[in-house]
Amino acid sequence: MNIENEVPEAHERVKSHIRETYLEKSVFYSEKGDANVYLKCENLQHTGSFKVRGALNKILSLSDKELERGVITASTGNHGAAVAFALRQIGAKGTVFVSPKASASKIEAIKRLGAEVREYGDDPIEAENFARKYAVENGLVYVPPYNDIKIIGGQGTIGFEIERQLDKIDVVFVSVGGGGLIAGIGGYLKSIDPEIKIIGCSPENSNVMHQSIEMGKLVGDLPSLPTLSDGTAGGIENDSITFELCQRFVDEWVTVSEDEIAKNLLEFTDTHHQLIEGSAAVAIASYLKTKEKYTNKNVVIVLCGANIGIQTLKEIF
Repeated sequence: MNIENEVPEAHERVKSHIRETYLEKSVFYSEKGDANVYLKCENLQHTGSFKVRGALNKILSLSDKELERGVITASTGNHGAAVAFALRQIGAKGTVFVSPKASASKIEAIKRLGAEVREYGDDPIEAENFARKYAVENGLVYVPPYNDIKIIGGQGTIGFEIERQLDKIDVVFVSVGGGGLIAGIGGYLKSIDPEIKIIGCSPENSNVMHQSIEMGKLVGDLPSLPTLSDGTAGGIENDSITFELCQRFVDEWVTVSEDEIAKNLLEFTDTHHQLIEGSAAVAIASYLKTKEKYTNKNVVIVLCGANIGIQTLKEIF
């Protein structure tokens, strides 16, 4: 898989449909870590998440015949909203299967964007497996959340932007669920400069990719506990192409507790006056947990999304 070519092609395909998000230098985190810390603000992206990049790249690469057959996907929320947004851009229809555990606010966002929503299973991977089977049986096009080179290429456009926004990049912190985001960013940035460090960030309660990397094989059905980082939670398809890409491109892994996620979500909101979701706070917490390694370095933290429910916010605050 040629990520270094896939990402620039994706950029050309999606650039007129997405926001080129800010790379904002954070005085607060720079002082806290004695480094130059930059925040890639995908929390300000359309639909409130980076996911719109991959969904658009996939949807826009489909033929008219494929779109006419119909599109289906599965999602904990952000990917579903991204697919719904992409379909709306071109006037097509689709269905999103979700786990009942998905955030109610994210499900409502999908519906507002015009996609049909159906619930299935007890875990995101169950909804994912069912949606894939349903697509095959009904002749529909399945748009996966991460296990597709077009999805990965679209997410990698974040790396494409960062490389043009910052002259020197030393390390990038990226939250990891299925691995599509870090595979795209890491694959592209390392093709530009192999010395850039890519750090995978996960909640302790659900870190399937990290555990699989340590085991040397993808075990997608490892158990997960509830986490504030619902955007990265749950299992992974056992044949996912992201596993090998994570093996190649991720230099280190950091896991953080639920208390650390909540603390950093609150602290970010208080100091930067923006909204982020738990999975974005995972990347911040991971940097602060390891900040001594990166003194005087140029650090990028990817704020992957802003979609957090009101009830969750009430519980944290």
